Amino acid sequence: MARAWRPVTKPWVNRRRTGGVMRAKVDSGAPGRHFHAMLRRELLAAPAVLAIPITAGAQAARRVHAISLLGDVALPPDFTHWPFVNPDAPKGGEITLGALGSFDSFNGFILRGTPAVGLGQLYDTLTVTGQDEASTEYAHLASVIELPADGLGVAFELREAARWHDGRPVTAADVAWTFDTLRAQGRPFYRAYWGDVENVRAEGERRVVFRFKTAENRELAQVLGQMPVLPRHWWEGRDFSRPLTESPLGCGPYRLERFEQGRTLVYRRVDSYWARDLPTRRGTNNFDAIRYEYFRDSTVAFEAFKAGQIDFRTENVARDWATGYDFPAVRRGLVKRETVRHEIPTGMQGFAMNMRRPLFQDVRVREALMHVFDYEWLNANIFFGLYARTNSFFSNSELASSGLPTGAELAVLEPFRAQLPPQLFTQEFRLPVTDGSGNNRDGLRRALELLRGAGWTVRDRRLVNAQGAPFRFEILLSSPTFERVALPYVQWLQRLGIEATVRTVDPAQYQVRMDAFDYDMTVDVMGQSLSPGNEQRDYFTCEKARQNGSQNIPGICHPVIDQLVEQIITAPDRDALVARTRAMDRVLLWNHYVIPNWHNRAFWIAHWDRFGLPPRPPRYGLGFPATWWIDPTRDRTLAEARRSL
Repeated sequence: MARAWRPVTKPWVNRRRTGGVMRAKVDSGAPGRHFHAMLRRELLAAPAVLAIPITAGAQAARRVHAISLLGDVALPPDFTHWPFVNPDAPKGGEITLGALGSFDSFNGFILRGTPAVGLGQLYDTLTVTGQDEASTEYAHLASVIELPADGLGVAFELREAARWHDGRPVTAADVAWTFDTLRAQGRPFYRAYWGDVENVRAEGERRVVFRFKTAENRELAQVLGQMPVLPRHWWEGRDFSRPLTESPLGCGPYRLERFEQGRTLVYRRVDSYWARDLPTRRGTNNFDAIRYEYFRDSTVAFEAFKAGQIDFRTENVARDWATGYDFPAVRRGLVKRETVRHEIPTGMQGFAMNMRRPLFQDVRVREALMHVFDYEWLNANIFFGLYARTNSFFSNSELASSGLPTGAELAVLEPFRAQLPPQLFTQEFRLPVTDGSGNNRDGLRRALELLRGAGWTVRDRRLVNAQGAPFRFEILLSSPTFERVALPYVQWLQRLGIEATVRTVDPAQYQVRMDAFDYDMTVDVMGQSLSPGNEQRDYFTCEKARQNGSQNIPGICHPVIDQLVEQIITAPDRDALVARTRAMDRVLLWNHYVIPNWHNRAFWIAHWDRFGLPPRPPRYGLGFPATWWIDPTRDRTLAEARRSL
């Protein structure tokens, strides 16, 4: 199912926040979304990036068509199209996708309002992620990326052909205005993500220059390239801080043609789209129209797919994937099911405890709640054995810690030894494992031990503190889908005398409560890329723990983590980045900020058989809907077959 669009940290980052279904593929932990970060461990062997030295005073700058954190890039300056697209894909047809919840705004850049899905299709960015490569950006709205020798900035020269949908040119002033506006009025994330930018200025009509506070933030040029550019002239006279209820002006491949507030959206392909023949767009955005239909309930949405009202579905519920696709259209081959394996970093999904609440501030309490959770029973009885347990904040990647810290990782941690749990240096972090029978006596015994050490005792079958106050909290969700996971957990907690309840609210209310940190426990999905950097400030630092609307859902505030985040951002090379990230992962795990859940190492997709698609998806993405198209022959055959259903 499609989910509400919102600006993300990196196009390749699988960053999601959820209490069930909103903004996530949960049940689950199933990763995936068309703009998730799809990175892998090795950099592909490739020709060197184009570099033309020029003289600017005493310093030389590099003018390039692409930049990578890991070295060379795969595609030369004269590449004609992505290797994972069909450059001659036919254009045409309309598809219908599903979304959950509702929407009341077309401004996804601010805290207020619930943004509609698909808004990212309205805007272009200065650069575009090369989804076959790790940490690589290719010039798109910009024609040239200029990197000064001192590393203290980046300049982008815009393409002369770039146009807004009203025909006016996209200018450097638009870029500068967008940056200043998002940093001043946008979600708190932007202030953290762009915190090392000193200033921005437009030098003429098509050249924009960013200056940095430090040369150590290696990914900052890429980060700025990913910024969606907004039209300054259109926003003049409008209040950017308020939810937007009219169709916004963009310069991307689609425009918002019509909508029914809270229920339906139709995006229409722009025939005169300025970038349609660029190598970064050729063979993509092939549907004439993309329609989104909203459903309040995931069960109803699934029924709509089975009835043919929805064309494509990414499944995220193991039960449905295992048992829900035995219906006539599947049996007749009219609906295709596919498991698409991936190498995407899967991050961390878990029950996040809000440490802004006194109840969860003792690490022994947090560890105790982890021991109560019986993943093995859930995987056997609820998930059909389809998931892998998550044991790292950087799971499914080389950035995940394992064993004991040694070498460079130990050197990173050693200065902080006095501030860290002693067992971090002497014991391998391992999640408790049960026999899956549902009789988790060892886990409950260990949990009670820890709780007693933290001052909690059982009286009259209730867990209470020294003042007699009960151990009581609420698990906040945004959809009933996750209740079948949360409710068994509540029952296990009751065996210790803990009074836990589950509350499911509508997505709009859930977002408001999440932005205000108004919850005890919820389900958080902390997605990661293979190149963590500036976004880590928003996830894990003390400053963001105090700032409403940040992505630091557990309220993590630890002086060592703050310092490790900065070390990650300023890592001078790949080896240092890996060592520092593993070190932070280890500190996060040993502080038990979340109760780790699970992840899926494949996309589960189902679609009506009317599509054409390239021979393979991009290495780090699914490619839908950008690279698929309507196959006229399949479409006619399907239409005839549907009449006989």
